[in-house]
Amino acid sequence: MADAVAEQIAALKDEDWAIREEAATILGTLRDPRAVAPLVSVLRDGDRAVRDAAIGALLAIGEPAVTPLGACLSDPVLTVQELASSVLATIGDARVLAPLMAALESPDWIVRMHAAKALGRIQEPEAVASLVPLLQDKVKAVREEASTALAAIGKAALSSLLAALTHAEWLVRLHAVEALGKTRSPEAVDPLLSVLFNDPDRAVREDAVRALGQIGDARAVEFLVTVMKEPGLRPLAVEALGRIGDRRTVPVLIDVLKGMERPEISQPIDGCSDQWDEERLTLGEAVRALGAIRDEASIPSLMKALRYTVTRAEAADALTRFGSAAIAPLLAVLARESDDNIRYHVKETLARVGWRAGRI
Repeated sequence: MADAVAEQIAALKDEDWAIREEAATILGTLRDPRAVAPLVSVLRDGDRAVRDAAIGALLAIGEPAVTPLGACLSDPVLTVQELASSVLATIGDARVLAPLMAALESPDWIVRMHAAKALGRIQEPEAVASLVPLLQDKVKAVREEASTALAAIGKAALSSLLAALTHAEWLVRLHAVEALGKTRSPEAVDPLLSVLFNDPDRAVREDAVRALGQIGDARAVEFLVTVMKEPGLRPLAVEALGRIGDRRTVPVLIDVLKGMERPEISQPIDGCSDQWDEERLTLGEAVRALGAIRDEASIPSLMKALRYTVTRAEAADALTRFGSAAIAPLLAVLARESDDNIRYHVKETLARVGWRAGRI
């Protein structure tokens, strides 16, 4: 009886690239560990389609391919390192922890990026010390994967991330803040509040607002309300309040829709026309926040927001969050409203909260 695996392994050496590609693809469907070493050798193939097929096959075979791919991380050919690390980033196996940690120092940023991603999947505390320096990598994608990996490791990385908040390099502080937000650790709230009010870099402070919203701890509420008065941070603070979802903020958010408590200067948004200034962005965020909190006291304000072009779509979406509680006020608007655009959004919202179209 013919050995299909052996036949396809032999075909990996055919002169025709299409046959080599097909053989690699078939070996992926067969998932036989015997194909691992031949497929790894195909990572050096001169044809990209063949290499891609080999990657797909190695991913399909999975665990048996881990150790041979780990050895490829020190291959003299950087392309082989890139391909091997891309597979390991998806598999995430602790057996190649040491080669992956070493790969974080590769001169190839693609290898560093994939290695960081793999370590984030493995979540081994031992990798923390090797990942932290990548928060100041010259390549943004590498910094972001390192930040995500540290966040995934979680508690074991917390002390290193908190220490990084005082690093002299702003990029390190920035990505440490991002990682802390992803950890959602309550222990990060006070240090992030310190960053929010004391860091000299605007981007770091902006990310501190986002991180506090991600963590969702009510201790940050009063401080975010204070930050709402600062141009540049105002829409981010409102968004964060919506994510935290504390009902104490409902009157503050309603005041935003009334145009109260606005800063004296509204900062324009880069690349946008004047009509999309910061305050209009803030209005949209306030509507979304009220929808997220779902306090019925905000329904009248959201109904008013339906009347304005810049908040209409957001208000309609927010009202759907209230379910049947929004039906009566929506029907009241529909009965007296002549504007076709507003009527359209009201009908759409009624349909989404379960009101049958035949009753509209």
